[in-house]
Amino acid sequence: MALHSGKRRSDSKSCCWLSTLHQFRWRSILVTASLVALGVFLQKVNKTAEHSVLRTWASPPCDMYLSYPQKEKEKIIGQIIQEQMNSEIKNHLDAFKEMQKTFPLFKHANYTLLAGAPPWRKKLLTVGIASVQRSHGNYLLDTLKSLFQASSKYELEHPLVLVLLSDSDPQWLSQTVAKISNLFTWFIEAQELLVVHGLLRGSLVRTVDDGSPCGELYSKQRADFALLMNFANNLSDYFLLLEDNVYCTSGFVSTIYRTLAAWEDLSWVILEFSMLSVSGRVFHTSDLSRLISFFFLFPMDTPTHLLLSEFRLLLNQNVPIHFSSSIFYRLTGYLESERACFPVEQAVVFRNPDNPVGVVVSNMIPAVSYMPYYAYILNQDHFIGVEVWEGNFLTVILDKPHKILRVAVLTGSEENGMYHLQKAHVLLGSGLTEEPMHCTQYTLLGPLVKGNLDQRVFYEEDSVEELSCIQLLVLAPQESLLLIRQIKVWTEKEN
Repeated sequence: MALHSGKRRSDSKSCCWLSTLHQFRWRSILVTASLVALGVFLQKVNKTAEHSVLRTWASPPCDMYLSYPQKEKEKIIGQIIQEQMNSEIKNHLDAFKEMQKTFPLFKHANYTLLAGAPPWRKKLLTVGIASVQRSHGNYLLDTLKSLFQASSKYELEHPLVLVLLSDSDPQWLSQTVAKISNLFTWFIEAQELLVVHGLLRGSLVRTVDDGSPCGELYSKQRADFALLMNFANNLSDYFLLLEDNVYCTSGFVSTIYRTLAAWEDLSWVILEFSMLSVSGRVFHTSDLSRLISFFFLFPMDTPTHLLLSEFRLLLNQNVPIHFSSSIFYRLTGYLESERACFPVEQAVVFRNPDNPVGVVVSNMIPAVSYMPYYAYILNQDHFIGVEVWEGNFLTVILDKPHKILRVAVLTGSEENGMYHLQKAHVLLGSGLTEEPMHCTQYTLLGPLVKGNLDQRVFYEEDSVEELSCIQLLVLAPQESLLLIRQIKVWTEKEN
């Protein structure tokens, strides 16, 4: 930070160093803030304080770069910064994972059961909703109606809907609980809906800077989410966070269940099912204690949605995992006084797919007259494969690299889903070679979910943002035929 705010020096070597650091300032500030806060909080690692991430900013002698071209200098400096940050993250991560064992939130939290009882067995998913009295009306009942109406009786056997009321007004609490009990009696008796009151006491909620107009809103939101997650910690395997003014689309429970099953053996921290800044995010409940601890490492006027992104980065999920079809929407906008504090969620509107020119290669055996490249043509043609085995692939190799924004892979019959690919990954490749033509580096976009994938593509900071290959890789043999209906690609238009 001091490097950017201090008086500019005339030394050309220092200027070169400063201008290069400018490229990394946003990520560096976030990572530095995280690690500095961790260093303060974790008394057990005080002995390593002298190796703090702040040492990252100690300027090396610029003479060592004089023999390199400017681009090469920037690349070397960037690699040094990234390596040092990664080293610091690794050093602190193990200690950070132990934070929940000694974090004192249980001593500061006070809960009262208002309606329902905790389930007698652990559920697969907890749908957590925090609600508080608002001057412009409360949409909690509308959110609950939407949630239950969008779900079948079978779907509701596996999740628990947990509502946390955190207001201290006894009249509002009494009226709200009475309305919930009257409208949702069946779900309460079936132990599918639980309503609790929670308050956080003590010194955990830090004093909010009076100069920050949003500080009180962020502080209250963060404390409510912490209380909600703390109570949900042992109720299920996964946790879905919703605000109290959200509309749920039909079948959202099944969509989440199928996605969790496909991602079960893969590493992830947060799965995003909507464009909303906070709502629609799914976590492992085993991470909730760490997230609660992480919340209270920072001043309470820090925006919550930024901390969620930083938490994901800290646990080594470097890019968002965001599914293109949102299943949650906001029922109403924020008050004018709140709009400056919460980001306006703008849905990304994609035009029709614009599959770039490329070739399709595959080691699958095609059925007669159903060739692999049919899967990539934007019409009604499709590819049919026979005798599909683990390790089979179908790869689209683009004529030139493109910045890809979204990828959709559709398999199986459109009418009934027959012949869909049962287990496969979609990989994105770069580093194209000509002889033989293939990509040398691949990263996972995601697994197929019930034979399909539709995800946005994000890029790690300072990584290659142009891709040359899209590969569908089969992970298990398939007894039936395989029908690949279409592969769709959206790219960034060239200026």
